[in-house]
Amino acid sequence: MSLNLDQINKELEAKSPKEIIAWAVSFAQNPVITTNFRPYEVAILKAVTDVKKDIKVIWCDTGYNTVQTYKHAEEITKKLNLNIHLYTPKQTAAHRNVVLGVPSIEDPKHAVFTEQVKLEPFSRAMQEHQPDVWFTNLRKGQTAFRNSIDVVSQSKDGVIKVSPFYNWSDEELDAYLKEKELPNEFTYFDPTKVESNRECGLHI
Repeated sequence: MSLNLDQINKELEAKSPKEIIAWAVSFAQNPVITTNFRPYEVAILKAVTDVKKDIKVIWCDTGYNTVQTYKHAEEITKKLNLNIHLYTPKQTAAHRNVVLGVPSIEDPKHAVFTEQVKLEPFSRAMQEHQPDVWFTNLRKGQTAFRNSIDVVSQSKDGVIKVSPFYNWSDEELDAYLKEKELPNEFTYFDPTKVESNRECGLHI
């Protein structure tokens, strides 16, 4: 689909997340939302499922999440009745820890690790579901790349990416979660990023 992203983002500039989601759902043939249950993910999960309850929720579980993240994922999945589609690496974490370990970001093998635990499962999920609209919780200020996009962008594969909370601050999200009586969980670690301002390659 060919889009005038500048025009669309200008038109959506003053819209609420709910209005942005409704706009995308109105033309989407096969929308999905991706999640890793990191902090504030519950906001996008709540907002999107309020508009489209049965939307497919793709969770690519690296196998290296914290205990708290797994408990949070279980709680949110039940609370919001999420239509979870789980994708995991083809090799178990236990096996990988023996043959590869968890390389530091300076180690050339880190790229292999990232491909195995995140990029391949994600690519497999997208190939199987073939979405035309992809809801994410990307926000301005997270990384240099994310500062360069907007509420609506387009992936290299042509999928329309919609980030309804793109311009929201942590404080605004805190207020949203309080209003919706939703829990948040900050004990989170992504071994493919390590540093919060790094991209793992999923969104570029």
